[in-house]
Amino acid sequence: MLNWSANMRLYMKEHLPLYIFISVLFVMGVIFGALMVNALSIDQKQEMTDFLGSFFHTIDQGADLDGKESFLQVFGLHMKWMVLIWILGLTIIGLPLILILDFLKGVFVGFTVGYLVAQLSWKGMLFALVSVAPQNLIIIPVLIISSVTAISFSIYIVKNRFIQRKGTVSQPFMAYSMVTLSLMCLMFGISLFEAFVSSVIMKWVTPMLLAL
Repeated sequence: MLNWSANMRLYMKEHLPLYIFISVLFVMGVIFGALMVNALSIDQKQEMTDFLGSFFHTIDQGADLDGKESFLQVFGLHMKWMVLIWILGLTIIGLPLILILDFLKGVFVGFTVGYLVAQLSWKGMLFALVSVAPQNLIIIPVLIISSVTAISFSIYIVKNRFIQRKGTVSQPFMAYSMVTLSLMCLMFGISLFEAFVSSVIMKWVTPMLLAL
């Protein structure tokens, strides 16, 4: 227990700057995404509003969403994101691309929430809280941990294989891959939540939004 605590303190001491940097980068992406809503033309906003209204009415009319198909799509998207970060961590030149992915994830979240709030006011905030926020409370930390792990492994390769030319890659590689695999298992669970729980919550909230 003491060893685990000491190792955790050492880990955080070494990686805290990376966690802070990536978290700030993500927040910048959220802000940028929210500001992008104001850059949409009137026609673009109208098209998106019509699509959103159609989506609400489809749910309100009791349309059954295919949970299995939804799960495969959501899980597949998350896995592509995780595998891409893992691969980029293996390639030194991929390090900047990991940062770009984290920024883009922030942009996606910021734009989605910003658009819902801008078009639907507090009703949009309510819908964002039940449809966007719950899963992203897990997804975002998972992606940040995955990114920090990938960047740390890439830096390790540079320092120990190209500069100091010492140490072995096999053990750090296995640790890096095991962390990524564990995070993928978390993504599996959150994908189940998105596919089978979020849809139920949305069906429960949507009639309230249409009635207000």
